[in-house]
Amino acid sequence: MTLTDPSTTSAAQLIAMMERHSAHNYHPLPVVIAEGEGAWVSDVDGKRYLDMLAAYSALNFGHRHPDLVRAAIEQLERVTLTSRAFHNDLLPRWCAGLADLCGKDMVLPMNTGAEAIETAIKTARKWGYEVKGVPRERARILVAEGNFHGRTTTIVGFSTDPLARDGFEPFTPGFQVVPYGDVQALADALTGDVVGFLVEPIQGEAGVIVPPEGYLSAARELCTERGALLIADEIQTGLGRTGTTFACEHELVVPDVYVLGKALGGGIMPLSAVVADQDVLGVFGPGQHGSTFGGNPLACAVGLEVLRLLRTGEFQTRSAELGTWLIDELWAASIPNVHEVRGRGLWIGIEMTSEGRDARWVCERLMGEGILVKDTHETTIRIAPPLVVTHEDLEWALERIVPVLASAAP
Repeated sequence: MTLTDPSTTSAAQLIAMMERHSAHNYHPLPVVIAEGEGAWVSDVDGKRYLDMLAAYSALNFGHRHPDLVRAAIEQLERVTLTSRAFHNDLLPRWCAGLADLCGKDMVLPMNTGAEAIETAIKTARKWGYEVKGVPRERARILVAEGNFHGRTTTIVGFSTDPLARDGFEPFTPGFQVVPYGDVQALADALTGDVVGFLVEPIQGEAGVIVPPEGYLSAARELCTERGALLIADEIQTGLGRTGTTFACEHELVVPDVYVLGKALGGGIMPLSAVVADQDVLGVFGPGQHGSTFGGNPLACAVGLEVLRLLRTGEFQTRSAELGTWLIDELWAASIPNVHEVRGRGLWIGIEMTSEGRDARWVCERLMGEGILVKDTHETTIRIAPPLVVTHEDLEWALERIVPVLASAAP
């Protein structure tokens, strides 16, 4: 086995190499992807699969979208990194474009979603002390039960998932968990020292959980009334995934702070951001926060193309129309061991009953049929194809998904 020529290395050898030399912090399906284009990928043996996970929505525009690849290649021939010690010629344009897309004044660029969440936490606390006037060391941020916002020590500290948090203590104080979707519980917790409510408009890792109608608009009203920032984690839900540019739009809600990532970098570069008005992000001064790679010109070149694609509205429309069709078809199939089909746009959770085979078994069988999806919490299968997927692709997938789900029954 050679490390330099992938054509001489089998899938089994590569998986064995991974097991030996990589920490076991993931349990991937046993497929080794070598190529991708649009909504389809191929493994090292040349077998094709329909990608219905899209790298947890980082690939909203598909694998190797030609406009995004072209932008990256052209920028690779110019300059890739300057750090924030100097200006570069793309970061101002990208910040202006993203601020305009969000209807906000300012952008703070980072790389990963977790970095952006950490940045939003720092923003809310600093705003709370300097603008709201909360006494130092007293700022609290509300979060929702079942949340998933990343993997840093601070973030897993306010997770309610034992798998994410156990063994990483002690945790950062200053967070309070409230039930997701419960307006009264949120109202009761939104007291004087609360500086923000950090919430996913639809919970992803929890299993594509859509909150009750009116929950986000009630949260908006409460945060305005109590003087707290509504911080929307749109890292997975944003940028067309749910059929609108942002999932908050389903309730006509505009948060104080958008947290964005994943598809922002087009599946090519890590790129994330916190977006808010000047009275929020203006609390930062030089040296108070930063990132060496945040806002690098290579990521911004791709990010500018992402903004251009989003402005067409094509991907939002495709997600809304195809997602509605697919959810309806899954419900109409009346699969006995499917308890619920939920979601918005092309972000769907299939909740199976606890009897019969688990969700991992279903994902492995679908892999054998040429479809890549991922399980969560043993009973939920997540479906989130790239937004370039076609109706014909989804019809082909549905013909295979329904029988496999049915075969999982006890």
